[in-house]
Amino acid sequence: MTDRNILYAGAFLRALATGMVGVLLGIYLAKLRFDPAQLGYVIGAGLAGGAVAALFVTLAGDRLGRRRTLVLLSLLAAAMGVLFALASQPVAAAAAAFLGMINGMGRDRGACLIIDQAILPATVPPARRTQAFAWYNVMQDAGHALGGLLAGLPAALRGLGADWGARPIGEVASFRLALGVYALLLLAPAALYLRLSPAVELERGARQARAPLSPASRRVLWRIASLFALDSLAGGFLTTALLSFFFYERFGMGEGYVGPLFFAARLANALSHLGAAWLARRFGLVNTMVFTHIPSSLLMITVAYAPSFPVAALLFVLREGLVEMDVPTRQSYVMAVVRPEERTVASGVTNLVRVGAWAVAPSFAGLFMQGLSLVTPLVAGSAMKIVYDALLYAAFRGTRPPEEAAPERGADPAV
Repeated sequence: MTDRNILYAGAFLRALATGMVGVLLGIYLAKLRFDPAQLGYVIGAGLAGGAVAALFVTLAGDRLGRRRTLVLLSLLAAAMGVLFALASQPVAAAAAAFLGMINGMGRDRGACLIIDQAILPATVPPARRTQAFAWYNVMQDAGHALGGLLAGLPAALRGLGADWGARPIGEVASFRLALGVYALLLLAPAALYLRLSPAVELERGARQARAPLSPASRRVLWRIASLFALDSLAGGFLTTALLSFFFYERFGMGEGYVGPLFFAARLANALSHLGAAWLARRFGLVNTMVFTHIPSSLLMITVAYAPSFPVAALLFVLREGLVEMDVPTRQSYVMAVVRPEERTVASGVTNLVRVGAWAVAPSFAGLFMQGLSLVTPLVAGSAMKIVYDALLYAAFRGTRPPEEAAPERGADPAV
């Protein structure tokens, strides 16, 4: 099994767990009678834990060793997933969410992804870099999609108990059993990462005395990280957990309906990643990022005011077919505009600001839902994303990765 395939498999398993917990989290905490503000605090705590882990990986991941870091993060997340399943009070749930880096976004964008992004470009030629990131994200969103279906596990467990004539499984107990499955799914990648080859590590000298970022790389990262922070702050208003809560409160749809909806949404995400690689080959990475993202934000605003669940679900799936096209293109772009030895830092910085901004937004989103309207976070988040896209295009339309600047770019079969 090649290093690239191990990364793909680990990403799939993490995404399966994240996709499930993203759908279940908001509904589960509602079953525990947490109010929207407490829900926002717990989601924010989990994302804050992810931000701290991202900072650790950025500063020490290469020195500790990439393989060892991936294993340790997987073990910690699995252990804290068990504790989160047993928690019933807001403070305990928030603490377990923080330490376990529980991702209410419903998309795996945690510290492990930083290491994956640093390793992946070295496993393929430069011309196949965007395609490799596209397939990586396809594996993630296949996991996210199946995780959405797996979110129906609590309902299945309750029905199974009734069918067998056994003592009925209560609602909260069924969710806790499902969270136990979540913990097992996070444990499995640890075994895979033990099989990574020494080639994934930086050379000893590079680990011990890593060269500072070049002035050019520093300028690019400063500008792009600032914009990513705005995008992620907007995304923090649109976490899967909060959207699940929105569908639950607005239309009365439980996990049996919301789970399949997110399955369809993640399938749309997965297909869009392959489309993103095709578009990037023809129109460039920055153009693909911007001109697929703006329509997705407009569609999310229509979801907020949809008159019924079927209409909202259709608009939401259409939105999901566009919103993730910027992910593989963004990852490929960042890895292309820095030197190979700077990739862990570049990945870490850009992901750190994203997760940090995600951690801030859900608490405010919960307060807005409680004090203003259920639709407020959806509209505010979408508007902020449109502003981000305009600023990104203005700042980076003239900064091209090497393969786009090459004369033979148009004849290249893959970007």
